[in-house]
Amino acid sequence: MNISFKEDHISQIPALQLLQKLGYTYLSQEEAFDLRDGKTTNVLLEPILRKQLEEINSIQVSSNKTALFSTQNIENGIVALRNVPLDEGYISANQYVYDLLTYGKPLEQSVDGDKKSFTLRYIDWENPERNIFHVTEEFAVTRTGKSDTCRPDIVLFVNGIPLCIIECKRPDIKDSLQQAISQHLRNQKEDGIRGLYLYSSLLLSLATSFASYATTGTPEKFWGKWKEQFASQGEDDAYNENLRKVVNTALSPEQKQKLFQNRYHYVAGHFDELEKQTIEPSEQNAYLYSLCHPERFLDFIFSFTIFDDGIKKIARYQQYFAVKKTLERVRVVTEGKRKGGVIWHTQGSGKSLTMVFIAQAIVLDKSIKNPKIILVTDRTDLDRQITGTFKKCGTYVENAKTGTQLVELLESKTDAVITTVINKFETAVSKIKPPLEDPNIFVLIDEAHRSQYKERNIQMQKTLPNACFIAMTGTPLMKKEKSTAQKFGGIIQPVYTVDQAVKDKAVVPLLYEGRIVSQEVHEKAIDNYFNMVCEPLNDYQRLDMKKKFSRADQLNQAEQRVYAIAWNISQHYRDNWQGTKFKGQLVCPRKRIAIKYKEFLDEIGIVSSEVLITSPDDREGEDAAFGETSNTEKAFWKKMMDEHGTAKKYETNIINRFKNSEHPEIIIVVDKLLTGFDEPKNTVIYLDRKLSDHNLLQAIARVNRVCDDKEYGFIIDYYGVLGALNDALDIYSDYDPEDLEGVFADVSEEVNKLPQKYSELWDLFKEISNKKNLESYEQLLRHEDVRQNFYDKLAGYARCLKIALSSIDFHKQVPEKDIARYKEDLAMFLKLRSSVQERYSDSINYKQYEGQIQKLIDTHIESGAVKTITELVNIFDKDRFAEEVEKIIGQAAKADTIASRTNKYINENIDTDPAFYKKFSELLKETISAYEQGRIDEAEYLKKVINHRDAVLSHTDDEIPSSLSRNNAGKAYFGLSLEVYKTFHNETNLFDTKRLALDTALAFDSIIQRFVKENDKVIVDWQSKINVIGKMKIEMEDFLIDEIKRTWEIPMTFEDMDSIIDRCVDVAKLWFK
Repeated sequence: MNISFKEDHISQIPALQLLQKLGYTYLSQEEAFDLRDGKTTNVLLEPILRKQLEEINSIQVSSNKTALFSTQNIENGIVALRNVPLDEGYISANQYVYDLLTYGKPLEQSVDGDKKSFTLRYIDWENPERNIFHVTEEFAVTRTGKSDTCRPDIVLFVNGIPLCIIECKRPDIKDSLQQAISQHLRNQKEDGIRGLYLYSSLLLSLATSFASYATTGTPEKFWGKWKEQFASQGEDDAYNENLRKVVNTALSPEQKQKLFQNRYHYVAGHFDELEKQTIEPSEQNAYLYSLCHPERFLDFIFSFTIFDDGIKKIARYQQYFAVKKTLERVRVVTEGKRKGGVIWHTQGSGKSLTMVFIAQAIVLDKSIKNPKIILVTDRTDLDRQITGTFKKCGTYVENAKTGTQLVELLESKTDAVITTVINKFETAVSKIKPPLEDPNIFVLIDEAHRSQYKERNIQMQKTLPNACFIAMTGTPLMKKEKSTAQKFGGIIQPVYTVDQAVKDKAVVPLLYEGRIVSQEVHEKAIDNYFNMVCEPLNDYQRLDMKKKFSRADQLNQAEQRVYAIAWNISQHYRDNWQGTKFKGQLVCPRKRIAIKYKEFLDEIGIVSSEVLITSPDDREGEDAAFGETSNTEKAFWKKMMDEHGTAKKYETNIINRFKNSEHPEIIIVVDKLLTGFDEPKNTVIYLDRKLSDHNLLQAIARVNRVCDDKEYGFIIDYYGVLGALNDALDIYSDYDPEDLEGVFADVSEEVNKLPQKYSELWDLFKEISNKKNLESYEQLLRHEDVRQNFYDKLAGYARCLKIALSSIDFHKQVPEKDIARYKEDLAMFLKLRSSVQERYSDSINYKQYEGQIQKLIDTHIESGAVKTITELVNIFDKDRFAEEVEKIIGQAAKADTIASRTNKYINENIDTDPAFYKKFSELLKETISAYEQGRIDEAEYLKKVINHRDAVLSHTDDEIPSSLSRNNAGKAYFGLSLEVYKTFHNETNLFDTKRLALDTALAFDSIIQRFVKENDKVIVDWQSKINVIGKMKIEMEDFLIDEIKRTWEIPMTFEDMDSIIDRCVDVAKLWFK
């Protein structure tokens, strides 16, 4: 038995089977439709919801007495869930639903004459077994403002509420997973089916061998991977054995009958055969098993979903397992104390949210009585999201704004969730007398600014001797810190390293380049540096720069160095990121130097910048603790206060400009924004300051956040912070080497790949003897798989060349003539890409990294040399298409363009008349094949494809009767019927196939129009009215039995008749909207 790659066979049906094995009850399309009162605008299964609200809810009147919610209040609860307010936007509406589901709905009711407010629950989160889980497929929902519908492949319901939406794709199509994700994103657009997605919390994209998950509103770049994490190999083996067992468990006979009796009846035998074999679990199976098992499904939605500043987020796997492992250890009290620990999750992986998830888990754990939780962080914006998160737990969050207030909260006897910042916490700890010995005090502390564990730990142990400390760190622990960290409870496994985060695409990899400038600057050193930065320039550019650079002669030695670096930063940023959305960050040793950099960058005039520093009274970076504040700093600060009003507004305004406006392009800092500053567009960090240990690792992580079109973050080191990476680095001596794996790579590692990528690109064309003949290249790229390989290799080469051209070492080490050849060949291949795209009507996905390639073209390729095709002209636009074809040189090239564009049109419209378009698709293939084999010349090739195109455009064919010339739907019915009737036409069955097909087409057209039209207008959403379609199909079948099968004694089976009827109804759904 061969593998079937049909989407239903390989992804959708296996998913439906596994979900039933996990405990979901299957609903057929018809059943789900009936439960929605026959309306595709309804997405709740209200009869199920109503029954469950009655089942899981009761009012506790006294210790031994309960009452039921009134029928009216049950209806009020349904109305509240059905009527979602949309005036504040899509995600706000989704949060309204989420809050209802997690908090419940307060409703007033009189019990024994006493009127009070009681909470109606929609889901019993604590007892999963009390809920009802359903799964259905092809769940049609009316689009917003439209009459047609979209049909997600699979929807999961809890108590009749759609909480999970799944899109399935076959794994053999290109970018199958991305296509599934794109389908989710299209469905969530304003004219999509937001009415369904408002209720969802978990979204899955499945393609058998590939899978990904997200939540409502998640952009494509943030869709995540799920990986189970285990404490031992035994746990790993047990998990995989259980998964294998579930996958290979047979459905019950009743489940099979229900799943395969209607839509999938034709494939029941295929799955019966599969059931006899042992099935190895796929990636798709693992995702469904891990995320959709009812108990984890509810836990994941309730405990691991959060709204963060208008964005809905769901936990990544490392956050989920960190919470579970932490909870396991803190539940145990040994000698009056709980065991804490250090969680190491690399920067950019969501440590702050992990803290919130852990605190929430502690509050919800019934084995921990009256917990008092202190979240110590430097993110003031976390307060709002923490408060919202704990509302569903019935817990009020206190924000301790002063050390005194924090002491009062800690010494109170009530449970509480308290947020504070690190300095307030340390002040409060020092003031507490006597010690607080409660083992239910939990301190969750963000160690981004970690001071010595030893000093802090001693003070904490004195004041809070039995408290449970859980520290979060985004950087590896140094060897000397690991032993001291044991006093916190040691590292909580598993850790989440940079290497893992890069592989998961949770962060981008970092590339490092050293551009060290001597600290002892003199005339020769400046000249040498000038020559180095001028290496890539031509003579005219070099002369122009020398003229401007002469300004350095007028400066003292220290300022000369700053001026030289400012020039290089200006060039580097201009050539690589200016004009894109990406920004840079410059780190300086002192405030005065930061201000000087701003002065020089402004004078040079290439890039825009802003300085963000603290007031002159505060010390930053290498400023002396008791040094005198310079007049420069005082004057700058006065200017900032005049402009912004307060220090807080100054900081907020500069950060907002950097994040949300085109300018500044570079933000200049000393200490600020080196930790906790997350801006995905921040792409390059320029270091001119000594940083070491975790301070360095925190700083460079400012540029590792994921962003569209961002492949790497870049570290440009002017200070020599990291030294020569090909030697044994000092930084490694203080860490375990495996902890630093993947932190950064020398830019030369990427540059060294350039010759190989260049060679691989040219290898595609090694068969071409005349390398100057464009037609030879285009003929070689005739087949789609060859072109796709070319597009991929060209994109890889272009991105690598861009990185190389940004590196000074590349210009120093590679001869200018070789660099020129790399650029010239890139320009040639980009032109070839545009040419073959037009000729073969390819729609290239330019989304990923195309902005980088465009920047490369703008900077290094002659203006106008490369044409970028953004949209192909439709063949129906006859004049524009004729103009496009006329520009093409050569009859074969013209024929290829017409053939490919016609074929593209056929593929886009084939469902509206399958038989007609299939015929012309095959005719085009035959014509192209005849030309490739030399059986026809270029002139005949061009003539034939023009004829085929004209027939396709006019939707005419010699076989179509004239009586159908103005009836496009009838033409489709005719063609589909004719296909079947021809299979029965032989020596013993001599009947007029065309006449029978015409009779069928006219009869079907009459029957269909009678059912789908009323007063000559198409009935809205008739496509989803199961009863209408059922009656229609019965009449169509009666016609085939009485007028075709019996009258002409044609041995058609019911399967043959079903095939004609189903396909004709599918066509009608497209023509009658």
